[in-house]
This record gives sequence, structure tokens and C-alpha cells, in this order.
Amino acid sequence: MSALIPRTGATTREEDLTMDAGQKLKRARERLDLRFRDVVEASQKISEIHNSTEYLIALSQLSAIENQGLVPNVYRIYSLCAIYRLDILEVLEWYQVPIASLPADAAQITHEQTHIISFRSTDHYEGVQIPITLDPGLDLKRTTFLSRMIQRWGKLPLALLSGADVRSRRYGFIGSEDWSMYPLIQPGSLVLIDDTVRKISAGGWTNEFERPIYFFEHREGYACSWCTLADGRLILQPHPASMVAMKIFAYPAEIELIGQVTGVAMRLDQGSRRHTGS
Repeated sequence: MSALIPRTGATTREEDLTMDAGQKLKRARERLDLRFRDVVEASQKISEIHNSTEYLIALSQLSAIENQGLVPNVYRIYSLCAIYRLDILEVLEWYQVPIASLPADAAQITHEQTHIISFRSTDHYEGVQIPITLDPGLDLKRTTFLSRMIQRWGKLPLALLSGADVRSRRYGFIGSEDWSMYPLIQPGSLVLIDDTVRKISAGGWTNEFERPIYFFEHREGYACSWCTLADGRLILQPHPASMVAMKIFAYPAEIELIGQVTGVAMRLDQGSRRHTGS
């Protein structure tokens, strides 16, 4: 719901920021030489297209958005972005919605079930904080508590890391209670999925580290596991040390291959948590 921020003699930082967002929208309108009436009529067209009055912007609302700190609802932000040709994620950031923090904030919330992470790779959060200045005395040949050796952090686009093609990959999160591939992949791990792999390999590996791990979707959720395919049956084979039972599905009727796991980021203390809980 739209909310009009009351104006008093003194203003808070939040009020100043929403006023600033309104002024940015005003400048976008003026650059296109649009009158208030033009914006109202354009929003009417968008409202008719989507068969919803939520997209409609009244004259009084537009004036309040630009001059009084009115925060438009998400539908009217959509209309303004369509009319002014603005990036909606950037406009949300004008209103102090921390788009860049979305993946990091999500990482603070744990789920028991393994699931797909659907954040798209965009310029708004396609970056990571990395150390760009290290203590000159750091010996990279020795194990080091790196946090104490970092002098300055900077942001680097993920696409520059190891030549990774971020946009052609998907990501999965291993549920905090999914022990299927333990200890090879810990619960709570983030996995990189190559969804161009559409065929299950029948052999060619010599040890468990070479054996391909796949990410699947089935009627009850998702699974990350080794597997064997034979006679139209797909057998999900957990790591022997996990003590998790195998599962069998009709393939592809009951389970779908999303891709092959090609990378993993994980903590290394989950085993102690399991032993404590058992």
C-alpha cells in the first residue's frame, strides 16, 4: 500500500532519501518532456493492458511521489519504470531496497529441504567482496588465517573469477538436513550446476571424486546425488558414509535432471553437528 510520509519541521534520513527518489523520478520525467497528464494517461494504458487499477497513477499521487515523499506501491513503480524507461531494480534501490544484499540476506535463512536458488545474475548483485590488498609479508605457500592478513576489500564481478561464465550456470542449496552426499558435500552447501548437461554418464570415473554428481527435481522436491540409470529406472545413490537410503524413480516420468554439479562452496564443521545430534 502506498504510504505518504508526513512532513514536519525536521526530516529524518529515511524521509530525505524517499524525497531524493521522488526527485530522481521527476528528473526522468522532465528529460522526456512529459507533463503530469502524459504520465497519467500512459499509466492508464498500462492499467488497461494488465486489467488492474493498481498500475494507475493519479495526478495527486504523481505530485506527492515527486515532492512529498510518497512511496509508490510496486505496481506504480512498474508503471513509472515502463513510462520513463528505467531499470526497476535501480529504482527500488533509490527507495533503499537493498537489491545487492538479496543473496547475502537469503544466505542467513536456512531451509531443511534441498532447493534451487532462483536469483538471476544481474549487475545489481553479480559481484563478490574479495581481498584486493594483502599484507606484503603473506606467504601463500603456508596455511594462514587470511582475515588477519587483509588490508583492503573491493568488489569484483563474478564473471572475472577464474573465467567463470556465471550467466550460463545455476545454483542449488543443499538442505541443512540433507546428508545424502556427506562427507563429500556437506549440508548447507552452495552448489554450482551446469544445466547444459542433459545426459547421465554411465561410467568413465576411477574414484568418488571423479564420479559425476547430479542435481534433480522430483515430485517431492530436489535431490543432489550420484545415480545409476538402467531400464527406465533412476537410482539415486547417496555417499556410503551418509547412511542415507537409496531412492528409485521412473525416469524421466518421476524425476527430471536439472544438470551436473560442477562446483561447491561449503563449511567444514557440519560433521560435528551431526555427531552431536545423533
